[in-house]
Amino acid sequence: MQNDIYDALAQEVDKISEEKSEVAIAKQEEISAKTEEKAPEPISQTSAMADFLNQQKITLPKEGDVIKGEVIAIDSSAIYLDLGNFGTGIVMGREIKDGLGTTDKLKIGDKVSATVTDLENEDGYVELSIREASIERAWQDIEEKQVRQEPLTTKILDANKGGLIVEMNGISGFLPVSQLTNEHYPRVEEGEKSKILEKLRAFIGTEMKVCVIDTDREGQKLIVSEKAAYSKEEKKAISELKIEDVIEGEVSGVVDFGAFVKFLPPSKKNSQNEEDKLEGLVHISELAWQLIGNPREVVKTEDRVKCQIIGIDDTRVSLSIKALQKDPWSAVEKKYKAGEIYDGQVRKINHFGAFVYLDDDIHGLAHVSELLEQNPGKNIEDILEVGKSYKWKILSIEPKEHRMGLGLVKQA
Repeated sequence: MQNDIYDALAQEVDKISEEKSEVAIAKQEEISAKTEEKAPEPISQTSAMADFLNQQKITLPKEGDVIKGEVIAIDSSAIYLDLGNFGTGIVMGREIKDGLGTTDKLKIGDKVSATVTDLENEDGYVELSIREASIERAWQDIEEKQVRQEPLTTKILDANKGGLIVEMNGISGFLPVSQLTNEHYPRVEEGEKSKILEKLRAFIGTEMKVCVIDTDREGQKLIVSEKAAYSKEEKKAISELKIEDVIEGEVSGVVDFGAFVKFLPPSKKNSQNEEDKLEGLVHISELAWQLIGNPREVVKTEDRVKCQIIGIDDTRVSLSIKALQKDPWSAVEKKYKAGEIYDGQVRKINHFGAFVYLDDDIHGLAHVSELLEQNPGKNIEDILEVGKSYKWKILSIEPKEHRMGLGLVKQA
């Protein structure tokens, strides 16, 4: 097949060469008669072929090129394509599989793109692969969607402790846990990984709306985000909020560092749609004025709470429950005096001292240096016991900073 093409090209080149040679000779005689300038070089076969190919704009395909053809025949194991000047192409076996679906719906006359895998096989056909061409198109489509940040629906194939395995255009990708929306984020008491994985596996077989956030065709890496697909709607809803607004919502999850609260933005305050809800975080330090070791001691899932908005950063909303409560430290100096001695219960010991509660709201710190200076050669655990009350002298009070320094009074 290729030999026929080259023979035809050679005949055309010979014809052009003869015509150009006659013109060149006549021109040379004319120039010689008028001037003593050097005659032009004879026209070569190589330059004539190049001129012909340039005039006809013919470029021979090579392996790896993607070319288009028209379906002219289909059988159980192969598809035949008319490639025009390049002859007939054949797509066989697994190379028929389309990365964007299957070729079951192909019919005679359809135009398809395919990748050249062999310029001429033993039967004289150009061997092609629809599969390779479709994978190329699949990646191109994904990269275009990444640039446009276009939301699309993807199917969840599997799950691991880090996130979900998804499929897009026949290409596997990854949806990290951190990129799930608040609705799907797996909040588990105590953060047990086995329970997190169990919750993630519940999504297998379902579909989610995502945006592509990272691609690497050579590395076969595809990262998607569910949060990014909803960010525009979420940002629009968050734009209705402002610092010091008071919201009422439901505790949607409690973790070691605080509690999540779901609430509706002002424009959707009567909505019954779960997707309309926003979610904010009440950090452990904002749950109450008291020192809290475990947020679960203060709130639990499904509790109804009122919070004040204390921070908005992009799509992150920070909330405070204690901001709506009276600060017990505002009147601390009326109740306690520096230099006086009071009873106080040790509720927590760490490497820099003991946290001591004079009442349910006011606590102070007995620094380790003070304790060890009074009791040389001992550890803090040898001196104090959690849950036990002792006599304490107030060394300092700083109401604005919510700080109180305490010194242990030696027992008689």
